Amino acid sequence: MKLFLKGFRCDTPKCGIERRSNPPGQQQNRRGKLTDYGIHLREKQKVKHYYGVLERQFRGYFQKAVSSKGNTGDSLLAFLERRLDNIVYRMGFGASRSAARQLVNHGHVTVNGRRCDIPSKLVNIGDVIRVKNRAKSLDLVRGVMAEHSHDVPDFLSVSAGDIPEGIVSRLPVAEDASLPIQTQLIVELCSR
Repeated sequence: MKLFLKGFRCDTPKCGIERRSNPPGQQQNRRGKLTDYGIHLREKQKVKHYYGVLERQFRGYFQKAVSSKGNTGDSLLAFLERRLDNIVYRMGFGASRSAARQLVNHGHVTVNGRRCDIPSKLVNIGDVIRVKNRAKSLDLVRGVMAEHSHDVPDFLSVSAGDIPEGIVSRLPVAEDASLPIQTQLIVELCSR
């Protein structure tokens, strides 16, 4: 399944999934049917790779989702969607989630007027995410925005003026995730 880890390269003919019909490696034989555990694990790994989260962080988000009100799977996806690197990517400031993470790490993004270099920071309603007013930062983001058009989800509002900025108008919900995810499988696996 395409996880769009390479950004917009997955839309081009160079995408590795469409070029090969067999898995990489010398042995081309597929094993039998996946077990139930394998199906659950693959779903969890898909979400971890999609958002660029390691196991310990994922467990922390899962514990927050368990302690919050409502459906655990939907809360987990909402926490993952609220990450600053994901928000920067969804606003179109980065070509991929890893590029957006690097933008945040290198200090090219401010949250509510303050420099924030923590990609795992959870944003809240009304937070203003703005590109720093430096030539290098502006050139990076404007280049990505000009090259790639992004569909901005409805929980974000983006203005691409002199300094690109966006506002979180509401908290994201599970339906805002752009990847088809079966959250029930993840909850069953992590609740063991």
